[in-house]
Amino acid sequence: MTVITIKIDGSQPLKLSPTRAWRTYLGGKLIDELHGIEQPQDSHFPEEWMMSIISTTRNADREHIQEEGLSNLDLADRDISLKELVEKNPVEFLGKHHVAQFGKQTGVLVKLIDSAERLIIQTHPDREKAQKLFNSLYGKTECWHFVGGREIDGVPPHVYIGFKPGVTREQWKALFDEQDVQGMLDCLHKYEVKAGDTFLIEAGVPHAIGSGCLLVEIQEPSDYTIRMEKKSPSGLPIDDFLIHQGLGFEKMFDIFKYDTYTREETLEKWQVAPEILSESEGSKEIELIGYKRTPYFRMTQVEVQDQLEVQGDGVFSGLYILSGDAVLITGEERLPVKKGAQLFIPAQVSSFMIKNNGNEAVQALRLFGPQGI
Repeated sequence: MTVITIKIDGSQPLKLSPTRAWRTYLGGKLIDELHGIEQPQDSHFPEEWMMSIISTTRNADREHIQEEGLSNLDLADRDISLKELVEKNPVEFLGKHHVAQFGKQTGVLVKLIDSAERLIIQTHPDREKAQKLFNSLYGKTECWHFVGGREIDGVPPHVYIGFKPGVTREQWKALFDEQDVQGMLDCLHKYEVKAGDTFLIEAGVPHAIGSGCLLVEIQEPSDYTIRMEKKSPSGLPIDDFLIHQGLGFEKMFDIFKYDTYTREETLEKWQVAPEILSESEGSKEIELIGYKRTPYFRMTQVEVQDQLEVQGDGVFSGLYILSGDAVLITGEERLPVKKGAQLFIPAQVSSFMIKNNGNEAVQALRLFGPQGI
């Protein structure tokens, strides 16, 4: 029997345990299936959080659960959170330049989301409003990369993004006051989505993930959400605080940006086309969202037929295995991983090898924090 030694000094990639988070909407069956859970089912735990050093403190009646959403190392003999490691050794794990600019925060959060129902229509504050209204360093610009999905009641996966031409703040508030949900949806552009699609959702833009979506969301690390519905599509009453986040039913409308675009303009503005960064010997890396579109995060996808050396460049990152079986090699250390595995790559890791250990190509997402100066 091979004994795998895991060093937690920042010298090698660290495998993280899956951590689920409670949400107001239903989903998660596909995430259960991904991890081989018997009798997979949809529930109020439709999200798996990755490389997370923040918890879900914005859920009403669940504030007492202090560590929900925090990532922990996948260790059999002890419980250690990624947050604990970062706070004790920030330079080794996050990098000298990152710590100098952002402190002991990763500045990013990643989620795997499986929606069995449409999410409530919502938006999030930008950094200026987040600092002014919530005393938060971070707003919540986010990016969706779709990795799968399913039909729900015969309806294919879909999303709602941005105001149609002619929508005004006064109209939007009146629809909220009347709780005319269909009227609200009719104000937004609806798009069917498929695996491989990527959308950037800037803070302030109204949006809703529809039913049947399986996606990886990379975002600024905050959980401030302004919701437009007082009841979820499945009938769950939403606490007033969850709707306005303490701002009240008038001031919450300051968070929305009321720019309007045609359907074509919206796609051109918010859908992101992939860009091949490198390709050699059957392996390649594709940029899905980069710093030229947003300074808040970056995400690439690597495809490995045989093996691929990945350079660290002195910055931390995350790795999420989309398909295949692989071994991560760092010096003399070897770490087997398979589909569904998530890892944190400390800044101190200068390079590592992804070696394909199976018959199908290994596909993995590389997940990066904010752009440094």
